[in-house]
Amino acid sequence: MKKIFLLLVVISMTTASFAQSNKTDYKKRPTLSINFFMKDFVTPDRVGTTSLSSVLGNNQWAKLSEMYPGLGVTYLKGLSNHIDFASNLRGSFVKYPFLKGKTLNSEKFLLELDATVRLKLLTDKYTLVPYVSGGVGASMLGGSYFGAFMPFGGGFQVNLGGGDAFLFTDVSLNIPITHTTTNYNLNYSLGIGTPLVEKKVVEKPVEAPMPPKKVEPVDTDKDGIVDSLDKCPTVPGIAKYDGCPIPDTDNDGINDEEDKCPTVPGVAKYHGCPIPDTDKDGINDEEDKCPTVPGLARYQGCPIPDTDKDGVNDEEDKCPTIAGPASNQGCPIITEEKKKKVEMAAKNIYFATGKYTLLAKSYKSLDTVVALLNEKGNETLGIDIEGYTDNVGKAASNLKLSQSRANAVLAYFKKKGIDASRLSAKGYGPENPIGDNKTAAGRAMNRRVELKLIEIK
Repeated sequence: MKKIFLLLVVISMTTASFAQSNKTDYKKRPTLSINFFMKDFVTPDRVGTTSLSSVLGNNQWAKLSEMYPGLGVTYLKGLSNHIDFASNLRGSFVKYPFLKGKTLNSEKFLLELDATVRLKLLTDKYTLVPYVSGGVGASMLGGSYFGAFMPFGGGFQVNLGGGDAFLFTDVSLNIPITHTTTNYNLNYSLGIGTPLVEKKVVEKPVEAPMPPKKVEPVDTDKDGIVDSLDKCPTVPGIAKYDGCPIPDTDNDGINDEEDKCPTVPGVAKYHGCPIPDTDKDGINDEEDKCPTVPGLARYQGCPIPDTDKDGVNDEEDKCPTIAGPASNQGCPIITEEKKKKVEMAAKNIYFATGKYTLLAKSYKSLDTVVALLNEKGNETLGIDIEGYTDNVGKAASNLKLSQSRANAVLAYFKKKGIDASRLSAKGYGPENPIGDNKTAAGRAMNRRVELKLIEIK
């Protein structure tokens, strides 16, 4: 309370001091304004229970249907050009929600009277004048409840015709002093007022003509060159340039006499020249981490890196950490030797008859594939596992068995530490036979698992 009062005093003294320096009198004449207002208890309550940012962000400001209408009358009188005294009398019917107590069940007539001071940013000379206000007030509800409050707010005053009529739009917050009979509430007011007395006309005294003064040569910029000879009369300069400053042709803040590159903007560090770009890559040396080698901005002036040193830069290298030729997009080439090694291992994969259980005699061959995949430089290689059967029995059963056998091989590789992203398994049943299903030997050839070495980029 004391801080608010002190703030009002400081603002009043500052505004009054400013007003005294203005010789023209624009103090408001005694004025009466009729106002229509809406009283809002809902928004202050929501702000109090959450926050102002939450109310604004969630569009929780009270609607007109949640407010109470009312009428009021305001008396205003100017204390100075920038300070008005205002007394407001308002009346409305409300269901008053006490700050400390329950809300009344029925509407009662609320009468409020306050006295405030309005601090105006501009004088009544202007059409639109913003202001802030503060003061004290008292209220009577239904003839039974009496309270006190402090109104603080602001608004705009619109001059409708040379100070003969005003439109007021105002928002004020009533802060309770007596908490048992009052509550926080907002008033949104619109009013129109006219002065109660006529404007005084002040006649200006006629001043006697002054005798002609002796005209002395003028030197506005005090540079020792009179204005009649000065090509830059408002800017100090030198005689060499007819009273103008030393020019700065490229406008870089370094005058031409000290600028080694007078037509190109630069910096003082380089005597008015731009920061150099030694490698001519468009990135100046102070920002270029490779100032002698042309590069790109996204690599801070350095060339595109080649991490694996295979001659294919990382942006075009599908295997940037493993060396490989450009013909294979920077990835290692799968040699015929590696392919045959995997295919030979596939010929030694055995399962229990009619089942998908891997037999132990398959492990040695499968382990050679695991070792191949773990070799340095083979990180981009993977295995495509294909399961097949003969045509004996139902096609659906054969397809399921071939998939299960392919999955069994995949599971073995995963168990040995090969990442699943490098493996794929699919069963094809009796498709793609390599032997004659009419003979026992041919059917035995068709019951197989094939391993294909593939490249994963």
